[in-house]
Parts: sequence; structure tokens; C-alpha cells
Amino acid sequence: MSDNSRSGAKGPMAVELEEGRKYAFCTCGASRSQPFCDGSHQGTSMSPHRFTAEKSGTANLCVCKKTGKMPYCDGSHGKPER
Repeated sequence: MSDNSRSGAKGPMAVELEEGRKYAFCTCGASRSQPFCDGSHQGTSMSPHRFTAEKSGTANLCVCKKTGKMPYCDGSHGKPER
């Protein structure tokens, strides 16, 4: 994650993913379609994290933008800042 990104919110967002479908995950935090990219990063050096869902079902995607397992939440939102 870039130091220029903003947090979209604290904690994960549960979303329904479809196996094999491609998604663009927001990395800048400015998207109004969190946790997905809506192009709000245009004009910056930021770009979305593109991924393909490995399975269908509910997934907890990171909205705080601190995860080490992008785009999935790893609980980093609950860890103290360093």
C-alpha cells in the first residue's frame, strides 16, 4: 500500500464475489464505491489492485488500506500504529 492512500473506513467490508470474475480494488481510499475502484485516483500515481475471485461467496475486503493480504482484510485495522 502506498503512503498516499487514504483509509476508506475502519474495519473490513463484506462483499459478494463471483468465482473467476475480475475486480478492481480501490487502493487510494477515495472511491465512493468502496471497496472497489471508481476511478477517483485519476490524476494521481495511484492505481487499483486488480484481482480475480478464487471462489464465489462472501469475502471481507480491506477498507482501511493497511492489510498485508490485499485485497482481503487481515485485521490490520485493529493493530496500533507504529
